[in-house]
Amino acid sequence: MSYKERFWTKNYDSGIGDLDPKEFETSFTEITRRAFEELPDKLALAFFGTEISYGELDNLSNEFAHMLIENGMKKGDVLAICVVNIPEYVIGILGALKAGVIVSGVSPLLSAVQIQYQLNDLGTGGKQIALLTLDAVFAGHITKIYTKLPSLKLVITTSVGGFMPKMLAKLGKLVGKIPKGKVTPLEGKNVFEYHKDVKGKYSDELPNVNISADDIAFIQYTGGTTGPPKGARLSHRNFVADIKIFQHWLSWEFGTGLGLSGFPFFHIAGLFTCSNVIMLGWSQVLIPNPRDTSHIIKEMLKYRPTVLANVPTLYQMLLKDPKFTKVDRDMIDYAISAAAPFPKESQEIFEGVIGKGKLIELYGMTETSPLTVGNPSKGKKKLGHIGLPFPNVDFKLLDPDTGKEVPIGEAGEICVKGPMVMEGYHNKPEETKKAIDSDGFMHTGDVGIMDEEGYVRIADRTKDMIIVGGFKVFSAKLEDTLTKHPAIEMVATIGVPNPDRPGSEIVKAIIQIAPDYKYDGDEEALKEKITAFAKENCSPYEVPKIIEFTEELPLTVVGKVDKKLLRK
Repeated sequence: MSYKERFWTKNYDSGIGDLDPKEFETSFTEITRRAFEELPDKLALAFFGTEISYGELDNLSNEFAHMLIENGMKKGDVLAICVVNIPEYVIGILGALKAGVIVSGVSPLLSAVQIQYQLNDLGTGGKQIALLTLDAVFAGHITKIYTKLPSLKLVITTSVGGFMPKMLAKLGKLVGKIPKGKVTPLEGKNVFEYHKDVKGKYSDELPNVNISADDIAFIQYTGGTTGPPKGARLSHRNFVADIKIFQHWLSWEFGTGLGLSGFPFFHIAGLFTCSNVIMLGWSQVLIPNPRDTSHIIKEMLKYRPTVLANVPTLYQMLLKDPKFTKVDRDMIDYAISAAAPFPKESQEIFEGVIGKGKLIELYGMTETSPLTVGNPSKGKKKLGHIGLPFPNVDFKLLDPDTGKEVPIGEAGEICVKGPMVMEGYHNKPEETKKAIDSDGFMHTGDVGIMDEEGYVRIADRTKDMIIVGGFKVFSAKLEDTLTKHPAIEMVATIGVPNPDRPGSEIVKAIIQIAPDYKYDGDEEALKEKITAFAKENCSPYEVPKIIEFTEELPLTVVGKVDKKLLRK
């Protein structure tokens, strides 16, 4: 069997196949008009009791677009958005794109130095930058770095409580649940407060800006595991193609669903989820703090979402919350999981709560807008597998050392080609050449294994592979095995240098003990039990030589285990 044959397509759900590439020759702005024009009275956004219709969202984003244009922002300039999942984020995305302005998500958890790097990187090549930010970030960071941001022309501030009912926002600030900061003038920059200076102050007519499929819609930054973060340039075509393929893959219909996601919008998974819902004319519940599981459950009970989209750790956190059992499983059609491996054991427990066959594991990365592989919605799903390559996607697995295709059933680097693959990294032609080969295949850095039916499972990140005496240890596979031990709730494995064998590593496991696991507190005895379990279930070179217990594994802002921090 050869990857060129795309033999996996025979396992697609019936009626699913490649879409005509002509469907992708449009802009995201154009494709969302249907929801605004056909469903003006339908609920678009729900946020702590505030409800915004599609008609209102259209008008608010038109105002935002005119504000940008009237303050000197031109087509091809950039709006950086540094807020959590609040209505202003969605208004900012839609408004900027309507003005022909590129959008770039900025995590509010970045340090001042990291924000400075991203804004200056975005500003190269003469681009002007506008920044939509939380007042707390403005006071804490922007006031300290604004003199080092020559391209920054305009700052729009807001608060997490901006769209909340007034009493709730006031209470939130009083008890410290809503971060706040003082907004002051900045010399040489225009500073606006969204609710005072923008909302209701500009025309709410659709601006007349010509936007094509070739124009860049987003520059989304991706983790700097090696070197500083890189901005993936995603065109309207890239983004529209991926959304259309994904909706076709799951047979989703216009105007029929309600989404709830904990993925932050500054991350590609959150941006994609939010954009999908708008393009479909669905309603969505905004979750500013994905770790507040009691709020998520409260919103689920009120709005009855048909689709959930989260990182696996959030599903595991929901499972720990006793109130999650009150959720009516019949309301959920699908729970989408992406951005990190989901241990098979936990998947089975989760499906026990929401219903069998409802969990859909998917795979993607910032550079591919993001999705390229997924489990079918109706046909066979394989728990622990990311699924089949999507329609319109060419797929192969290569040996990272030789660059040759590996046989089916063997581990190799995942390489994908399709209309969703980015235009390249912003300002980094050399990095682009390393990532996208001359045949147009994106080299993902993830190691996968494809079976005879075309289903793929992730073995590891090439960077997360642990080399023990020449043997490759796939940490994702090892973690999946170790979580079967009743004492282990979550585990991360990393390689540490072996002092006796230079160039070789030993396996270290950092373990979060399951709260319901009963033991007498003797950690050494528990380590011995886990080691014995590993010896029974793993190859000798995979057995962790160092075991460490932790109250809580560190997570990135998206909810992945932060292995970079663990390695430090």
